[in-house]
Amino acid sequence: VDSRGRQHLGHRRPITVASQLCEHETLKIDKFALNVAEAVSEDELWAAACLRVRTFYEFRQSFGIEDHKRYLAEREFEALKERVAGKREGFRRVSCINATLPLLQVSSFSDDLGITCKFSDSGEDRVVVGTLDLNQCVSLPDEITGMKPKEIGADFARAYLSNVCVAKELHRNGLGYVLVAKSKLVAEDWGISDLYVHVAVDNEPAKKLYMKSGFVYESDEPAWQARFLDRPRRILLWTALPNSYDL
Repeated sequence: VDSRGRQHLGHRRPITVASQLCEHETLKIDKFALNVAEAVSEDELWAAACLRVRTFYEFRQSFGIEDHKRYLAEREFEALKERVAGKREGFRRVSCINATLPLLQVSSFSDDLGITCKFSDSGEDRVVVGTLDLNQCVSLPDEITGMKPKEIGADFARAYLSNVCVAKELHRNGLGYVLVAKSKLVAEDWGISDLYVHVAVDNEPAKKLYMKSGFVYESDEPAWQARFLDRPRRILLWTALPNSYDL
């Protein structure tokens, strides 16, 4: 939801869970070493910000590119800290939920991922390999607004997923699915009844992921809005959380 502008050294992709398919052989991970949880330290938030920059932007090699990457990561990190701390107007509550693996396992297939997205957790070096934000709010900036719940209380019963991404080396390992599943549990604890996610209309892998996770189509972005914001048109998907309408 922030850092949207295109830069002269990098072009941002749409914010989606699987922005492109892996063209190389799928790497299998040790699921027993995987941890999916809410971030609790600034060190981990920094690692998540770095993964987002690594995923959402395409860079070409040029002078100063590493400085530019760090600038983008710092901007996302500061914005993420502000949202999680409850200091961003319009957001009732925000949680950064990450999928992490031990550094030793990640280093066996990607030095760059291990170096870029590493953090320390109780003395253990781990790497953020997937991340998303769960946002309790009426709407997200520059996005389609959900229509549920219709009654008074939308400000605390509605939430959105955003900044969903998985390290490109680890697509097709089910990481997006487990991140969404964890976000549902957290949202239920918050008292959320209606959960939304925006996805680019032509992003078939992401749409399949969300529909597998129980989301259904609710509405789509007007073409003029997508042109104005210079991005692919999005659709809005919705799911009701378990027992939310049984009261």
